[in-house]
Amino acid sequence: MGINYQINFLSMLSKALLRIVWFIPLFLTYPSTASSLEVEAAKYITLPRERIFDGVIEAVHRSTVSAQLMGRIIEINYDVDDFVPKGAVILQFRGSEQKARSSQAEAVLREARARRKEAEDEHQRIKDIYKKKLISRAELDKAEASLKATKARLDAAEAGLDEARVQAGYTVVRAPYSGYVLQRHVEVGETVNVGQPLMTGVSLEALRATVNIPQAFVKDVRENKKAIVMLADGRRVDSKSVRVFPFADEKSHAFKVRVNLPEEDYGVYPGTFVKVAFVTGDVGRLLIPAAAVVHRSELTAVYILNKKGRVSFRQVRTGWRNDDLIEIHSGLDENEMVALDPIAAGIELKQQGR
Repeated sequence: MGINYQINFLSMLSKALLRIVWFIPLFLTYPSTASSLEVEAAKYITLPRERIFDGVIEAVHRSTVSAQLMGRIIEINYDVDDFVPKGAVILQFRGSEQKARSSQAEAVLREARARRKEAEDEHQRIKDIYKKKLISRAELDKAEASLKATKARLDAAEAGLDEARVQAGYTVVRAPYSGYVLQRHVEVGETVNVGQPLMTGVSLEALRATVNIPQAFVKDVRENKKAIVMLADGRRVDSKSVRVFPFADEKSHAFKVRVNLPEEDYGVYPGTFVKVAFVTGDVGRLLIPAAAVVHRSELTAVYILNKKGRVSFRQVRTGWRNDDLIEIHSGLDENEMVALDPIAAGIELKQQGR
């Protein structure tokens, strides 16, 4: 009885030990290879070196339309803040006098053409008679002089008609470019004189940024003539052209620079502040994909995958960036691998710590 009991106890103990040994691997921690993480190496890339200054947006096309004749205004089609298409009639003068002058000029021109035709016929008749030696040379010279006189009167009549038509055209004032009305200086029924301001407008399609740069950077800016205007919403717009003024301000010793933007509606208005980055050379930057950077409160960091397949979380200091890449100033070395999916890397890091 005692022997059988001992045998049964030993058998049960052996089975229990086997079960414990079987489950031991489930509680052991193995190093993770993290092979499923998508990573990319930090690389030094040569990019343009930029110097950033404050600028102010200006409208390239801003002008005041003035009266080209003296007359009374009978129609005003636009007011302040209205959008005006290019070539649209913004206001109109009473044109009865100009139309009468045009009609008179047309009548003078018709008379001059008739006199010209009459003189040509007379000249041809005198010329034929002169060939027959029936009249003197003086008669032919007189006919030729009369023909030249009628030609001059015809030219004068044509010029008079052109002038009358131009004056009649001044009665209709058209927009020189598309834009918005900033100020209206006259009212309907008002009589204005030549040169009196009528309406002030501005175009938002042609813009430029005006920047004052220190004397130390003028040489590099003038040589490269490349700039990027950074708008408030984060957009970076390459300049169409860069013009550096050939003189400096006597008090600040700064040079004025105009950065022209490509013609487009950017949603910005004259007078607003922008940042302007001028290209002053080349510089090497340590870059990684911007998606790899994690922002937690005031902490900026990345997940790094080392050669052993282990994930670590490291704080970094960032700098220049665009839509896809970001520069690392410190906390990361070249060729170190950063995880492109911070969420997956964070999960992998937690699994490693269990």
